[in-house]
Amino acid sequence: MTYQESFNEWLNSDELTAEDKARLQELNEGEKKEMFFGPLEFGTAGMRGVLDLGTNRMNVWTVKRATKGLADYICTLGEEAKKRGVVISYDTRRFSSEFAIRVAKVLSANGVNSFLFEDVRPVPMCSFAIRHLGAIAAVMITASHNPKIYNGYKVYGDDGAQMSPESTDKVVEFIAKTPYFGVKEADVKVCAKCIKGMDNEKLDDHITVIGKSVDNAYFEAIEKLSLSPDAVKKYGKGIKIVYTPIHGSGYMPVTTILGRMGITVNVVEEQAKPDTEFSTVRVPNPEEADTLKMGVELANKIGSDIVIGTDPDSDRMGIAVRNNEGEFVLLNGNQIGVLLANYILLRKKEDGVLPKNGAIVKTIVTTEMARKLADSYGVTTFDVLTGFKFIGEKIADWEKSGEYVYLFGFEESYGSLVGTHARDKDAVVASMMFAEMVCYFESKGERIYNVLQDLFKKYGYFVEKSKAVTFGGLDGMEKMRNIMLAMRKAKYTEIEGTKVLSVSDLVDRKQTFADGHIEDITLPKTNALKLHLENGDWICVRPSGTEPKLKFYVATSKASLEEATALANKYLEHMEKLVLSF
Repeated sequence: MTYQESFNEWLNSDELTAEDKARLQELNEGEKKEMFFGPLEFGTAGMRGVLDLGTNRMNVWTVKRATKGLADYICTLGEEAKKRGVVISYDTRRFSSEFAIRVAKVLSANGVNSFLFEDVRPVPMCSFAIRHLGAIAAVMITASHNPKIYNGYKVYGDDGAQMSPESTDKVVEFIAKTPYFGVKEADVKVCAKCIKGMDNEKLDDHITVIGKSVDNAYFEAIEKLSLSPDAVKKYGKGIKIVYTPIHGSGYMPVTTILGRMGITVNVVEEQAKPDTEFSTVRVPNPEEADTLKMGVELANKIGSDIVIGTDPDSDRMGIAVRNNEGEFVLLNGNQIGVLLANYILLRKKEDGVLPKNGAIVKTIVTTEMARKLADSYGVTTFDVLTGFKFIGEKIADWEKSGEYVYLFGFEESYGSLVGTHARDKDAVVASMMFAEMVCYFESKGERIYNVLQDLFKKYGYFVEKSKAVTFGGLDGMEKMRNIMLAMRKAKYTEIEGTKVLSVSDLVDRKQTFADGHIEDITLPKTNALKLHLENGDWICVRPSGTEPKLKFYVATSKASLEEATALANKYLEHMEKLVLSF
């Protein structure tokens, strides 16, 4: 079907309002083509897009169509799968609650049970609820830390991790067979306001509203992860930690768990309430310094050294700490991950409970400083592909085999998981553990900034940087494919004076060394290219799985921060010029 045919189908649909049709008729040809050239892509991370009418946009019709495909897939698994049901959660974005309710109603119309949270809940609580309730799958309505014009649809498997590629492919097959209009919904009256406060109450034969009972189970599970209860008891009420949920779903769980532990938290009140417009920030991304600006202002006002921020679906945590000059600096995802890993390994060793077969998991674009740290504790480090589901797979594998004990997993993109209660990034637990870590080092008379500097002095100054080049327009994805093909054919001998020792192509899963010999790569196939340089430096290039962006990552370690930063910047400049030259 051409984009014009799709456009006409929507324009003539009885399901669109007069206002919707007026909106369509106002479109110019370029807008029409962009919105209707094809379906919104559905992959292992679900789908994510701009909120608007059209097949290539997030709206009630694309949501219902995707849900019908998911329902059809679940029905092929049998009656037991339908009874086990689907957990449904959502964040504070535009239309999130409406989309979540539509998901429940479409599932119900197809005889599939669902467990709909009574109000906004973050990604980790959604992931936890799957295994806690024995559900077959879950849907999380969120676009993570994207701008307000976006929303998305994440699908999880019964292991609590994002759905596997194999299962996703089957869901996509059913979605492709589903029309945009005529998808049936259960005839049940439900709205976001009317279900608030409900818990284990049925709306019809298939929709159950869940709430506090699941929340309490989650909090009880993560409280057990505490490593320094004595330090928290002594210093928790006195420390000054600033927290901002950035208008997102982290407010209730983060403040609740810190309150249960006895840690005082100072909330940025202007950013505490849900706000679909995220009106106090440019983007709701705690990785950005300006997003944490109000938190830093409050910290300066009350004399705090720590600012914690969580994104709208509370799977990523950002941190700002005060340095020795009294200024706040933003930590990157690698630094946050290394601090948490060090704290966990240190405390387990001190308590004599660090297992001999302990392991941490990181992605192929995450700092090698984590490996040096783990090695010093006798802990094994495993690399996986980008995407937290691969960390979740390691947890599941080791639970079955007993070969290793999972201790911690993290990505450079500000996501981590302490514990095995969930199988996706958990900024609630990360906030809890970071706050506890502050208490512990306070008991030792140390500040977090200096702890990080000591780690640098011990293991080397590791600097990692990344950049994304956006390829807009209808041919954006094609441009990225061509660039990746060209990069695979190119020869690499040195980058900014540093020799290239080998090149790993994750498509054909081969690592080619400078002397010509080739070794197999055991990681799964993915569209990424990694250059291994002298002295442990590396560069990786891969296309984004959800946006028309080509991402490249660089990493180096030197004797000084200045030297490492300068070389990392040179690597970045080199790669950007190279990418744009193809």
